[in-house]
Amino acid sequence: LDDELQSRWFDFGGDTIINTNRQIRLTSTKPSQSGYLWSRLPLTATDFEIEFKFKVAGSSSHLFGDGFAMWLTKQRAVTGPVFGSVDFFNGLGIFFDSYDNERAHRHSFPYVRSMLNDGSKSYDNSQDGRMTELAGCEANFRDREFPTRGKLTYHKNNYVQLELMWREEDVWEVCFKQHKVELPDQVYLGFTAHTGEVTDNHDIISVTTRTLPPKPIESLPEVPVTKPKKNYGGVWSFLFKLVAICGAIGVLFVGYRFYENKNRMKRF
Repeated sequence: LDDELQSRWFDFGGDTIINTNRQIRLTSTKPSQSGYLWSRLPLTATDFEIEFKFKVAGSSSHLFGDGFAMWLTKQRAVTGPVFGSVDFFNGLGIFFDSYDNERAHRHSFPYVRSMLNDGSKSYDNSQDGRMTELAGCEANFRDREFPTRGKLTYHKNNYVQLELMWREEDVWEVCFKQHKVELPDQVYLGFTAHTGEVTDNHDIISVTTRTLPPKPIESLPEVPVTKPKKNYGGVWSFLFKLVAICGAIGVLFVGYRFYENKNRMKRF
């Protein structure tokens, strides 16, 4: 920051608070807050890596939210209903969601969800974006003993991958890797956050971007073909029933012959 508390490379606004040399707090533990941090210049590289360090925490241990988002989009610094940014965006949004709105998910929260959009799709807050999810993972990034780290790797027309370091320090875990992803030629990097009735501190501690050398196009991972299991149980069940029926017929036949022979002996 310069003497006027401005940055040459980033714009910030809304309820964002700058704590120099420590963190950028997008929202505090107050309801209905919204803050943003956006790069002033677009990312023009076709292959790049973004590593960022963040911390999400608050005073409550059971009710908190709503979360924050990382953006690579053509729009920038426009507030809106999607974690503090605009809906119908053009590019990639990655949502670090700590509050379950739908209450019908098959995964736990906090949850990291990504969405690729060309400007035609809306993010449904009531379903936590479930219907437009590109890829995601469960990651309990909230209230950790150490700051959480994320690393986004992008190779144009090849793949996008998100790794997280949240379980223990210096251990990266792949959250998702999605092939055949193409972003707009020039995108802005942004971080936004939002609170509603529930709150949290959403802090961005550091952001580092790197240009990467191109990589050969990776082939799509093969989906294992599961062969239908032979229903040996059904075959053995059928044979057992057939033997049982034949046995019953045999018993009836022997009983009938015995009854006939007995009647003949009485007549003689």
